[in-house]
Amino acid sequence: MNSLNKALSEAQQRLETALETVLPNPALIPNRLHEAMRYAALGPGKRLRPFLVYQAGALFNESGPVLDAPACAVEMIHAYSLIHDDLPAMDDDDLRRGRATCHRAFDEATAILAGDALQSLAFELLAAAEMPDAEQRLAMVEILARAIGSRGMAGGQMMDLDAVGKAPDIAELEDMHIHKTGMLMLASLQLGARCAGVTDQKAIRSLEKYGRAIGLAFQVQDDLLDVTGDAETTGKASGADAERHKPTYPGLIGVTEARAFAETLCDSAISALDDFDGRADLLRELARYIIQRDH
Repeated sequence: MNSLNKALSEAQQRLETALETVLPNPALIPNRLHEAMRYAALGPGKRLRPFLVYQAGALFNESGPVLDAPACAVEMIHAYSLIHDDLPAMDDDDLRRGRATCHRAFDEATAILAGDALQSLAFELLAAAEMPDAEQRLAMVEILARAIGSRGMAGGQMMDLDAVGKAPDIAELEDMHIHKTGMLMLASLQLGARCAGVTDQKAIRSLEKYGRAIGLAFQVQDDLLDVTGDAETTGKASGADAERHKPTYPGLIGVTEARAFAETLCDSAISALDDFDGRADLLRELARYIIQRDH
């Protein structure tokens, strides 16, 4: 995992340098809104979605600055989703990544507006990205919009809210998490490939199969950490899902079976990359990391 840790650290530094450039200066009016945006987007985080952008580009021989705009965009979307997910009307969380959630650090109205502004800035970045032609920029906007709308992340969040107190079957739970978590990870890979100008449809399908598998594996591991993790390590309260009567993989099939399912998804993700050479090794390592992480 040493090579993965090094690559994750390098991607994190690259992403945060880019974010510092594109996020509004807190000295600009409205100051409080800009402070909240930066608090959410520049706070501690693994930066997995930007890492997927960078690695998908590298897989197809693109590692240049053209990847920075979509990498920033997906991280801003992720930050906005966490702001809204933590709100009193949603999960009502006080802690995120070991810090006060945005609505606790500022206030609820400012947090809502910070999420809205981060989302709009993400699309502004894609629309102005340094791409060879407008068609590529439009395609990237479409990829991200589809991933986070009613048939993507927002829809998955709605399904999550609707499932509280109910007992969906495993297929329904999987569908919910594919939308809520998996679609943005898949879009991150698609954006990186789009920047590289990939036209090989077989390669794209393989990458998408990988993305779907790791997206679901990530959520299964999150469910497990909510049961087995501790707040000091995970950076958020443990056992919250059970307290809110939210359906989870451990709750439906037990901890042992949930771990086995995560392993199966990891194997599927790695198998999806069989046609790629050593350039995909970091993505293979990432699949293993996703189900072994403790936060």
